[in-house]
Amino acid sequence: MAGRAGGSVFLLTDYGLADEFAGVVRAAVSRHAPGVAIIDLTHDVTPFDVRAGALALERAAPHLGPGVVMGVVDPGVGTARRAVAMSVRSGEERGGPQHFVGPDNGLLLWAVELLGGVARVVEIQRSSAPPSSEPASSGPPITATFDGRDVFAPAAARLWQGVSLATLGPELDPAALVRLSDPHLAVCPGVLEAEVLWIDRFGNVQLAAVPRDVTAAALGDELEVRAAVGHRARRVATFAALEPGELGLIVDANGHIAVVCDRQSAATVLGVQPGDLVTLRAVAPGRAP
Repeated sequence: MAGRAGGSVFLLTDYGLADEFAGVVRAAVSRHAPGVAIIDLTHDVTPFDVRAGALALERAAPHLGPGVVMGVVDPGVGTARRAVAMSVRSGEERGGPQHFVGPDNGLLLWAVELLGGVARVVEIQRSSAPPSSEPASSGPPITATFDGRDVFAPAAARLWQGVSLATLGPELDPAALVRLSDPHLAVCPGVLEAEVLWIDRFGNVQLAAVPRDVTAAALGDELEVRAAVGHRARRVATFAALEPGELGLIVDANGHIAVVCDRQSAATVLGVQPGDLVTLRAVAPGRAP
C-alpha cells in the first residue's frame, strides 16, 4: 500500500439526519480507515436532486483542504449507472482535495472542474470495495441499494490511505463522464436573464450570474427584478444597506449575484424556486419599473 494521502474525508449526501444512513456511512469510512477525520458538508441536499448537490459541492470545493470528497445523491443506485473515483488535476499543489468519489451522474464534475479538472477517472468495481486486509465475509453483506455504505465509503477510505486509483477499477475517458446541463444565463445591453441556482435558508436567491455579467449588461445601480412580477431593486454591498422590505442585488459569499432582503426572504417576495428564471433590467433612477 502507498503512503497515506491524509487530509480529511468530506461527505455530501441527500440522506438527511432523521434516519441512520448518514451515521452508518460515517462509520463505514471510519471502519475502513481508522483515524480518518470526517467532515460533513451537508446531508440535507433535497432528496434525488443531483443538480442541487452538484451546486452545493461546487460552492464548498474552494474552501476544502486536502483529502477525499465523497458525494452521494444517487437516484440511480442499483442501475447501470457507474460508480466512479477521480483525481483532480493539480489538486495536491492547490492544497485542496485530491480525489472525488461518487456516482457518475454529474454530481461531482462541476466541483472537480472548478478545482482544476479531471486528471484520471476509474470505474469503481464492486468487488474492490472491501479492503484487502479484511475479507468480505467478515463484514455485513453488500447490497444493491446502499452504495454510499458498500461502495463509495470503502473507496474513499482507501484513497485517503494512499491507495492508487488504478486499484479501484478500470480507467475511463473523462470525456465520457455524465454532465449536467449548464445553468441558463443570457446577457445583453440593459438586460440579464439568469437561472435561480440556490435559495439558502434565509431566502437569499443566488443567480447564475457573477459581477462581470452585471457589468457586461450595463445594468447600473437602479434596476428591475422580474420573476412573476416586477420589483424595484438596488445594488448594495451589505444586507443592512437595504430598507425593510426592499430588494437588493448583492455579491454573495460565493461570488455570485444574489437577490436579497434584509432579514426577510427574497425568495418569498419574488415567488421563485431553484430552476426559475429571473430577469434583471436597467431602469432610470426614480422611474418605477
